[in-house]
Amino acid sequence: MKRVILLIVDGWGIGAQEDAIEYGDQLAHTMGHVSEETMLRLPNFEKMGLGNIATLASIPSTSSPIASYGKLREKSSGKDSTTGHWELAGIVLETPFPTYPEGFPLDLIQSFCDEIGKAGVLCNYPYSGTNVIADFGAEHIKTGFPIVYTSADSVFQIATHEDIVPIETLYEWCDWARNNLLVGEHEVGRVIARPFNGEPPIFERISHKRHDWSAAPPKDHLVTELKNRGHKTASIGKVADLFNGEGFDFLYPTNGNTEGIEQIIKRLRANEEDFLFVNLIDTDQLYGHRLDPVGYAKALMEIDSALPAIMDELTGEDLLIITGDHGNDPCVQSTDHTREFVPVLLYGNRTSAKALGVRDGFSQVAVSIMDFFGYEKTFGSESLL
Repeated sequence: MKRVILLIVDGWGIGAQEDAIEYGDQLAHTMGHVSEETMLRLPNFEKMGLGNIATLASIPSTSSPIASYGKLREKSSGKDSTTGHWELAGIVLETPFPTYPEGFPLDLIQSFCDEIGKAGVLCNYPYSGTNVIADFGAEHIKTGFPIVYTSADSVFQIATHEDIVPIETLYEWCDWARNNLLVGEHEVGRVIARPFNGEPPIFERISHKRHDWSAAPPKDHLVTELKNRGHKTASIGKVADLFNGEGFDFLYPTNGNTEGIEQIIKRLRANEEDFLFVNLIDTDQLYGHRLDPVGYAKALMEIDSALPAIMDELTGEDLLIITGDHGNDPCVQSTDHTREFVPVLLYGNRTSAKALGVRDGFSQVAVSIMDFFGYEKTFGSESLL
């Protein structure tokens, strides 16, 4: 049985795209800056050809890479996780999700308050997730008002203390907002529940109880196409959340990269699914957004160290694809995602190692997977194989 493992290193960019200036990201280079700042070594990524994609201070190129290597240009407008994952699955968005740099409209906020029975919300501006609970957490405890905020991405985020608002209630609020409020012109990419705990002035997000409600994908995509053809599909990490659960036979949520890596190996050994769609989130959620290049480097090193164990579980019929969904440069003075090319590495006995160059469209990943399984569905793009 052929199997494909599509592994997304969340927030893994490798240099600003040509249109990055439109997003204020013209100086972004996640992999380059982390390499310069930390001088991390990634021996297994190096063997695959990561250092051949771009000049990296601590990761040299190799004359005999064991994988095909290149970088992908995003065609959709935006730089968020939903847009990136959707394009990797063959969906190119012609119209970007709405963003709210001045906060959400007051009539929308009022409708939300009417539904949840609160007189108001706190914040309602773009904000860092850690800063917003530090700045508004005490007032939230005093008033019971939820903290509503957004970012440069198309997200409606609700943060509440688990002792003030039960987490199940928070989930109910998010579910209502996704299906009744944030539709039509206000259909954001994701509604996100952000529970936290702690005492003033020290609060901490409960990351493993975060939950995302994505907009429904607008049309058929890689996962549904595979499922409809009888393949067993699995989500590891947050992937299924980004597709509104559509197309997945099995869901394996994780608390972070360590558990995600364990699930990859476990599922490969079980040999029950032939398509694993994986997101390893720590690079983005814990380190990119918090401007922590050292933590980002450690997360990459954990993935790198796990690659031999993952590869040992592959058969000669399997294909491993490693890429990103957007950038998240922890060395620039912004806590937002960055508009960057993403690396792409393809490893498997059925594919010859080669230079892929710069490819136009994340959707070439979807095309390649369909091609690998022997299907003609193209998603309007080329194959990397």
